[in-house]
Amino acid sequence: MDATATLIFIMAAFSLGAVVVMKKDSIPASMRRGIALTAILLIAFAFFLIVYSFLTLDS
Repeated sequence: MDATATLIFIMAAFSLGAVVVMKKDSIPASMRRGIALTAILLIAFAFFLIVYSFLTLDS
């Protein structure tokens, strides 16, 4: 597993979450729910990758 690609994905997922939270008032109402759900899914997958990388650290 490429650690650089994983790190870039984790940073991008958390950045998207931060942008969605900070700009929630300027996102159109019709797009707000879809963008929020996408951000939640990406952040959850990023957490999974963090835990997985810690569990396979010594392999």
